[in-house]
Amino acid sequence: MKARAFSYARPSTVMEALDAFESSGEDASYIAGGQSLVPALALRLQAPQLLIDIAHIETLRGVELQGDWLRIGALTRHCEVLADPLIRTHAPLYSDAAPHVAHPAIRNKGTIGGSISHADPASEFPAMTLALGAELEIANRDGTRRVAADDFFVDLFQTAIEPGELLVAIHVPVVRPGHRWAFHELARRRGDFALVGCGILAEFVDDAVAQIRIAFFAVGSTPIRAQQAEDILIGKRLDQATIAAAQAVAGDDLDPSEDEHVPPAMKRHLARVLLGRLLGQIARQAP
Repeated sequence: MKARAFSYARPSTVMEALDAFESSGEDASYIAGGQSLVPALALRLQAPQLLIDIAHIETLRGVELQGDWLRIGALTRHCEVLADPLIRTHAPLYSDAAPHVAHPAIRNKGTIGGSISHADPASEFPAMTLALGAELEIANRDGTRRVAADDFFVDLFQTAIEPGELLVAIHVPVVRPGHRWAFHELARRRGDFALVGCGILAEFVDDAVAQIRIAFFAVGSTPIRAQQAEDILIGKRLDQATIAAAQAVAGDDLDPSEDEHVPPAMKRHLARVLLGRLLGQIARQAP
């Protein structure tokens, strides 16, 4: 198959992009790297009358430290997430996840904003956005608003972005000296979609967990926080018994779909195994 015929717009500002969407009667799609949209167009899973190319809007680019927040422009490419020193220092879960995102050719074109907006539940960056406690800056014709990651991912491929709105930046609270983190995923081959993946960001006080965010992906219709496991860990030291208790309840928050190759029970088992490995890794990061 091939994409149906469409018109093309190349705005140079966010407002021009929003205007173009409105003028289309909401029968339009934004495109940047196009690593998710182009296959959907080819299969006619999406068939907009207008394609709005936002890849040349300079205000959507750049990584900047703003006090206690790191602002990452939505057009930051996956390869830039992997290499950027500010992201490595202040939002390291993105850097740790980036090598697992597909393959180099896709990382050279795909954008972090596109990945988060697409909200594939098996993707790394949406889940790390949740683990980092980030806020998403969304533009509309009235200005911008910021939505917490916990409220952003609504359902399968659905987010808090309303029709015509545009994700312009990700704001991440910077990691502090008391933070520890870990990321890993289990996949058949490097670059394949994960069978299950997880990122953890924890803050410690006197070697006890003060705050923790555990975000799983590929185990539900959205990235999912393992809140029951988080509750067990708060105030505790990461010894073997505490980790085992968190593993025991980790699967209760997950909602993996039926899969003839990896059934839900197996995904929950893999999630518990992965959680144990990552918590053990974090425990070993003690100064």
